[in-house]
Amino acid sequence: MVHHIEEERVLSEVINNSKVTVIDFFATWCGPCQMLAPVIKELDQEYEGRVEFYKVDVDESQECAVRYGITAMPTLVFFKDGQEVERQVGFLNKEEIKRILDDILQ
Repeated sequence: MVHHIEEERVLSEVINNSKVTVIDFFATWCGPCQMLAPVIKELDQEYEGRVEFYKVDVDESQECAVRYGITAMPTLVFFKDGQEVERQVGFLNKEEIKRILDDILQ
C-alpha cells in the first residue's frame, strides 16, 4: 500500500528504516504526477516486502519539499539504509523505475 505523508517528522522516521524507500513528491495539479500514480501502485505490489513507497503532496507539506530540495514534480527520491541513493525528476515509466530499484536492491 502506498502511504501518504504530511508531516516532516513522519518522513524522517520513514526514511530511516532498513528497507529501500521511495518517496514520490507530487502535486495534485501536476499532469505527469497523475500519470505516475498508477505506475507507483503497480510497483508497490510487485516489490511488496522489499520496497516501501510513500507520497508527499508538496502543496500540503511545503516544509518537506523545501528540506529535500524539491523544485519540480514529480520527483522520486530513493533511500537505502536512511541515505539518499538516487533522485529522478520528471515522469519515468515502469521499466525505468524497475531498473533503478533492481540496481539498489542488489
